[in-house]
Amino acid sequence: MYPIIVKAIDWVNGRVRWLNTNLLPHQEVYEESDNHEHVARAIEGMEIRGAPAIGVAAALAVAAAVVNASTERVDELRSIALKAIERLSRTRPTAYNLFWALERIKSVVLIQYVDAESFRKAVVEEALKIYREDIETNIRIGEIGEKLINDDDVILTHCNAGALATSAFGTALAVIRVAWYKGKKIRVIATETRPLLQGARLTVWELKKEGIPVTLITDNMVGYVMYKGLVNKVIVGADRILLDGHVINKIGTYTIAIAAKRHGIPFYVAAPTSTIDVKSKLSDVKIEERSVDEVKRVLNKVLITVEDVEALNPAFDITSPDLVTGIVTEKGIVTPPYLENIRKILIS
Repeated sequence: MYPIIVKAIDWVNGRVRWLNTNLLPHQEVYEESDNHEHVARAIEGMEIRGAPAIGVAAALAVAAAVVNASTERVDELRSIALKAIERLSRTRPTAYNLFWALERIKSVVLIQYVDAESFRKAVVEEALKIYREDIETNIRIGEIGEKLINDDDVILTHCNAGALATSAFGTALAVIRVAWYKGKKIRVIATETRPLLQGARLTVWELKKEGIPVTLITDNMVGYVMYKGLVNKVIVGADRILLDGHVINKIGTYTIAIAAKRHGIPFYVAAPTSTIDVKSKLSDVKIEERSVDEVKRVLNKVLITVEDVEALNPAFDITSPDLVTGIVTEKGIVTPPYLENIRKILIS
């Protein structure tokens, strides 16, 4: 029904295939591997990024590990799968889809099987199910969320919650895409998203590829464009959402939410229900701290400060529920009170 312009993650002949997002927008390079360690390093190194994409890639990496193992003993295959799951679970601590996907794969791995063929088939089928569900879910998020968009809206988005952050279609950008496909005259303002510039490099690249009008701004222009009345809505993705409505997303999201609240601009989050962490409290959430070189250098290359200066590099921040207008999921749009309504939508 809708065009798939970019496939960030794929399964090709028993191997995981991904578009290396570190090289965009200048080079479109696809990598392939049947080695779970290679995929784990690609996740850690941000070749694969975005919560849904990380989860799908991890599931497929476990499948690749068992498909390509030389043994025909079920117990050895199970050991290989569990080793892969454990390694992949240590790649990035904040994105909840990673743990959600690995738990699904692990539940299949622990079932008793009569032979190696049955084991391999079950693991691959579950991984591919996670992959297909991701695309279907994201399209549904787009269909539900586009109803929030009006003609002539200017939508601000942060980081990249598009096809490159999922298997193929996106979350926040799915809403924008579907609105565009339905003929709504919209424009997008994309923040650059320091320090790794996912907005400038990835979101702009995706939107330009589809001809959706986009304007790039630096992160510190957000307040100005809102003050000038240049934004109607904000739509971002999420790496983890708690039951009480706290949203963990790319660093800078909290600041945007505060500015949106000050200027009366609706602030929406688009994410699949697989991003909702039903177990953790706010105090349990671990915010990933990445290398300070990402802050001190542009794309880890050109030094922009004094070499020995101290720096901080939290990859995510936490937006409180009172700043969130609504959460767009594949099951519908959740509005406050979040603790009550998120629970309702999860069992619907």
